[in-house]
Amino acid sequence: MTSLNGAVVLVTGANGGIGTHFVREALARGAAKVYATARNPRDWDDERIVPLALDVTDPTSIQAVVEQASDVTVLINNAGASVSSMGILTHTDEEIRRNVETNFLGPLFLARAYAPLLSAQGGSTAIIDIHSALAWYAVAGIYSATKAALWSVTNSLRLELQPSGVQVLGVHVGWVDTPMAAGTTDPKLDPAVLVSRVLDATEAGELEVLADETSIQAKAGLSAPVEAVYPQLAAKE
Repeated sequence: MTSLNGAVVLVTGANGGIGTHFVREALARGAAKVYATARNPRDWDDERIVPLALDVTDPTSIQAVVEQASDVTVLINNAGASVSSMGILTHTDEEIRRNVETNFLGPLFLARAYAPLLSAQGGSTAIIDIHSALAWYAVAGIYSATKAALWSVTNSLRLELQPSGVQVLGVHVGWVDTPMAAGTTDPKLDPAVLVSRVLDATEAGELEVLADETSIQAKAGLSAPVEAVYPQLAAKE
């Protein structure tokens, strides 16, 4: 388990709806410092919050942040890219590359860069990866594909870092009530509730969070025949 009390937390995508809640809630649970990272970091009203510029698609930017924030004990891979259309065949080349670099390669390279520093601390350290229920339900094109890849990466990291005591927590969730989900009328989870559940699980030493009913159902469907998961594939009489 990883305590937030006295922790040094780094949040990617800290300017967004979920990221902002991670910054605030970590401090509320006793974090000593939070590095709030974004491509264009904002000003904060708390001296415990350190804004840092970070482009997770840029190896040089990642290395610079690791050097500036070498005291991190909890890494939260929250930054992500979305898609404008749901069909993988309709995405532009740029959209595909942006999702792969932001949702998959960015978290992987950041975790790889921080792994030796977290491992050396001998416990009470964690990596938290924000996946999506869409990792298990491939209706969002490249977004689903990259979140599925990140889920696999999280499983690999968990196995490789377990001997050194680094907790690796994977988070699955459906729609969250942020600007990114403004265009849907489907049920949305309050970002404050999501963050609370994630940090509760972190402090309890858990390995996976299914944050809402959507993610619970999506995981349960993994053992079903593909035609049951995607009924549109069933043969028509």
